[in-house]
Amino acid sequence: MPQCLANLRLLFFSPLKPSPLFLSIPSNLRHRSFLRILSSSSSHSRRQRSSSTPPNRRQQQPSSFRSRGKSTLVDKGRGNREEGGGASMGDNGRGGGNFAGFNKKRAEGRDESDRARKNLHLKVRRLNPTNTISYVQILGTGMDTQDTSPSVLLFFDKQRFIFNAGEGLQRFCTEHKIKLSKIDHIFLSRVCSETAGGIPGLLLTLAGIGDEGMSVNVWGPSNLKYLVDAMKSFIPHAAMVHTRSFGPDAPSHLDASKSMDPIVLVDDEVVKISALLLRPRCSPGVSEVKPGDMSVIYLCELPEIMGKFDPGKAKALGLRPGPKYSELQSGKSVMSDRDNVMVYPSDVMGPRVPGPIVFLVDCPTQGHVYDLLSTSSLDSYCSGNSPEEDKTVNCIVHLSPSSVIGSPSYQKWMEKFSTAQHIIAGHQTRNVEIPILKSSARIAARLNYLCPQFFPAPGFWSLHPLALDSSGKDVPSMADKSISAENLLKFTLRPHVQLGLDKANIPTHRTSSETISELITEIPEIVDAAKHVSEFFDKPQRTGSDMLQDNNSSNLTEEPWLEEEEEEEKRTTPSCLDNVRRDDMEIVLLGTGSSQPSKYRNVSSVYINLYSKGSLLLDCGEGTLGQLKRRYGVEGADDAVRKLSCVWISHIHADHHTGLARILALRRELLKGTDHEPLIVVGPSQLKRFLDAYQKLEDLDMEFLDCRSTTTGSWDDFESIGESKEIDDSTESTLFANFNNRMQSVWKRPGSLVDKATYYSLLKKLQTVLNEAGLESLISFPVVHCPQAFGVALKAADRFNSVDKPIPGWKIVYSGDTRPCPELVEASRGATVLIHEATFEDGLMEEAVARNHSTTKEAIEVGDSAGAYRLILTHFSQRYPKIPVFDDAHMHKTCIAFDLMSVNLADLPVLPNVLPYLKLLFKDEMAVDELDEEVPDEAAVTSVVA
Repeated sequence: MPQCLANLRLLFFSPLKPSPLFLSIPSNLRHRSFLRILSSSSSHSRRQRSSSTPPNRRQQQPSSFRSRGKSTLVDKGRGNREEGGGASMGDNGRGGGNFAGFNKKRAEGRDESDRARKNLHLKVRRLNPTNTISYVQILGTGMDTQDTSPSVLLFFDKQRFIFNAGEGLQRFCTEHKIKLSKIDHIFLSRVCSETAGGIPGLLLTLAGIGDEGMSVNVWGPSNLKYLVDAMKSFIPHAAMVHTRSFGPDAPSHLDASKSMDPIVLVDDEVVKISALLLRPRCSPGVSEVKPGDMSVIYLCELPEIMGKFDPGKAKALGLRPGPKYSELQSGKSVMSDRDNVMVYPSDVMGPRVPGPIVFLVDCPTQGHVYDLLSTSSLDSYCSGNSPEEDKTVNCIVHLSPSSVIGSPSYQKWMEKFSTAQHIIAGHQTRNVEIPILKSSARIAARLNYLCPQFFPAPGFWSLHPLALDSSGKDVPSMADKSISAENLLKFTLRPHVQLGLDKANIPTHRTSSETISELITEIPEIVDAAKHVSEFFDKPQRTGSDMLQDNNSSNLTEEPWLEEEEEEEKRTTPSCLDNVRRDDMEIVLLGTGSSQPSKYRNVSSVYINLYSKGSLLLDCGEGTLGQLKRRYGVEGADDAVRKLSCVWISHIHADHHTGLARILALRRELLKGTDHEPLIVVGPSQLKRFLDAYQKLEDLDMEFLDCRSTTTGSWDDFESIGESKEIDDSTESTLFANFNNRMQSVWKRPGSLVDKATYYSLLKKLQTVLNEAGLESLISFPVVHCPQAFGVALKAADRFNSVDKPIPGWKIVYSGDTRPCPELVEASRGATVLIHEATFEDGLMEEAVARNHSTTKEAIEVGDSAGAYRLILTHFSQRYPKIPVFDDAHMHKTCIAFDLMSVNLADLPVLPNVLPYLKLLFKDEMAVDELDEEVPDEAAVTSVVA
């Protein structure tokens, strides 16, 4: 342990009398000494990490900014070569000396690293049905948040099958060490956002694994084609060539619509998997079933295993050792070598072991139950009706909601399988307060202990109780043969002697108090640290520098970041914070990681809570709804979705928008039967292609507006033109117009003109929505990342104080994914808060340039150049599991974002003061990759099909 931390323990926590040296320090300076020790500790740790890291990783690259008095943008110079054949703006002679280096080809969509592989590897495995372990296991995705359907794993030694892949499946697999590369088939019980929201991210992740990439078979009813068509807008075709649909409109050999017989999908040595389609009974006035309404029952039948061969019986029947022994064991009859009699396998084999049978049933509505009761295809499997012993069903996993399972008609159907073990995997109240992602829950509890103001405890759940049976359990009346699913609950299928339930892997519930006790034991200094943090909020008029006032009589040396903080706090607090109320605005960082979900950080999403005036989402990566439910609770998140005013998406990469369909579908369901307007979604044009195609599957109740229609030029045009004026190229803003590069053709390609009437109408609606939310403007601006990548600036309307004096509205700027660029700096001028991506540490400048992302230092310099009051860094590479690597310098107005971090407008003055305490909390953390298999290349994970 560094000597400074040892001194810290002696100063604050020794049971002996404190040191006279420490007591001699004035009380108002002891806090300052504490922070200085923390800073020294973190610097020491950073130096140790840096010295042990190869030079090629940590070598500091030239900064794209220089600070001389007032920060301004300067050219990086011609010496910087970029990966992927790109050139900096200084190199092409058109940068005007004010543009940081970037990968031009990647920004234009021409980078070879973005090219989709033509052929992805599909695994072929050698199977052995006799010597195998097999079980069914509940993967508890959505059990605690109820935002998605749980997944089910059917495990064999050499094969893995997953049923349903809702949002969060990747993150769940990383948490519980389930390797995605081992999955062979994914089956969907329905094709909708609830069951298939994790498919896009999963396909992209598999496509990025290894040198050749990998693929997986995806099965679903015929409406799977609508999902595939939608995903074509941002997923390479090669990743979807193994998607297979069945039922009506499917290939003839997979269509059993004319008969109600199950459709055989997989039939190999270890398992036969069949599908039985369920169609809901149409309600009065409804003429046809919608594509997304079909559901599936999956039948999984393992083959029987022949009994053990008895050589003694074979010898007694006149057989000599040789090939006939093998023929008998393979099920063939042979002639005796001694007598003229036929020897049958049953004469020499022991009792056969019947093959277990598992059903997975998804009846989402009562209308599906009617179809379930009317089908006769399952009669041969019913208890007491089976003419053969091998037709006995051992386990039924019910994916149906509790409201359906508890109905008398569904109970009647369950009673047909009285000998089977029923596992109720529909959402249950008992699972809500048990975190499925234990690693992130542990971090959240620690952060909450240190600073509950910025890291509030998870939302309080107040669900309406489920209908209980006579025994008082929230399970069906067949209580003796039914069990509520729990995370990682198993039902063993083989070996046969272990057939039945296995609860050994169910995680134990760890309370928050246990986590905090562990934290205090591990870092005793955290107790005083939490007290010091609370002082920032108890006495908001005292800033960190106030508490660390300089004393000329002290021999203590001021740390650079503290000196800069003092200078910063001497400036006037922005006038927009005058008389600010706590119900004005809150920024909630729902996802702060990049590329793909990890154990500790979900992918990008920012929730702007305007309280009674509404809310906005800035980006909406996979799992956004689950994060909302972790922050506000199950019902609180539903309220948050109901009051959404607008969703804004920065670009088409999957880690920024694949949670959108689930949010929109839930909002439609929550507002069904009420008077409401479709939600406005602002995003790049490729996103419209995805949403339009997806709506053939599931109504999303939204209206789309291109980001290009919300630039400054477009808003000016909207204000100036009349309804009769034609909207043409001259009225549209251009991207990098002064650089004469290929981006102009991407921005103004043929056919991209906006329909005048639609353009004017939607902008008018957006303007009304913004005004109702208390916002003056929402302005998109181009950034440097990929084709049609944008940042956004939100400006609140002015307020008036008690004497009718105007108070300027706050301004939030969100960078999206980008290299530092003039458009971002200009849009961020005078921002109250700049939320800036900081994907890479400073020593990885070349990688940041190659992939058109920013380093931590570059993000800070953008904030300085723009004069932003506060800077929140986010979108960290998943190579930094818990806390990213950063330099202490110039952090006086900056904070590092964590998932579920909530920053109230009223607390902005103290935001940077918390940073050194966060470093204490993670003082022993190293920037290592926590994924259990090879990390896919980000370019593959977020690749876009142009």
